Amino acid sequence: MKKSSGFRSHSADASPRLVKPRKTPVQARSNETVHAIREATIQVLLETGAQRLTTTRVAQRAGVSVGTLYQYFPNKNALLHAVLNEHFSRIIDALEQACTASHGCSVEEMARTMTLAFIDAKLRDARESVALYSAAEFGDAQAILADVRKRGTAAIIRMLRSAPGARFPDVETTVMVLYTALAATMRVVLESGASKAMVAATRRELVLLAEGLLTRASLSQRG
Repeated sequence: MKKSSGFRSHSADASPRLVKPRKTPVQARSNETVHAIREATIQVLLETGAQRLTTTRVAQRAGVSVGTLYQYFPNKNALLHAVLNEHFSRIIDALEQACTASHGCSVEEMARTMTLAFIDAKLRDARESVALYSAAEFGDAQAILADVRKRGTAAIIRMLRSAPGARFPDVETTVMVLYTALAATMRVVLESGASKAMVAATRRELVLLAEGLLTRASLSQRG
């Protein structure tokens, strides 16, 4: 079955690729409308998944006409693109800020700060995270994820290169492994319900994992 079949909406989409929103809201009322549409998108995704999401369902949930929705998002692809991009950009923004604030710190402190920042960012948008996992295989969603992954790993690499007296033999691979472990673990936690006990244990274990990985990688280059 072709993936494009999952993108049929009120008006059939000719292309399976996600496209950018038609226009950017500039007035308060427009911002409220776009916010309602995006919130409705999350709700529909949670209920039906990306495969069955349609612009008609989203418009009905948002309390707007399909024509109004199309003023901002010309089709389902554009809607998913906007929600995915905004969501993951917020998470990577938080990670980048934590990494920048940790420049010059010890490797252990870097590991703890950036790990907890990533976890907190994912938990802050927990509903969205769970909803958008179902959209991760559509259109150019993978390109969006690749871009934010690139931003996140680049921020971690810059941070590690500022660690006093620390050297990493293959910093790109080390960071790729760490980032993948954080993202994959948080997906399991979120999709499992993210209970308080699970979140507390995950915070503890991921900090230990990050500290251990980065400390050992750094130690291997210390004289």
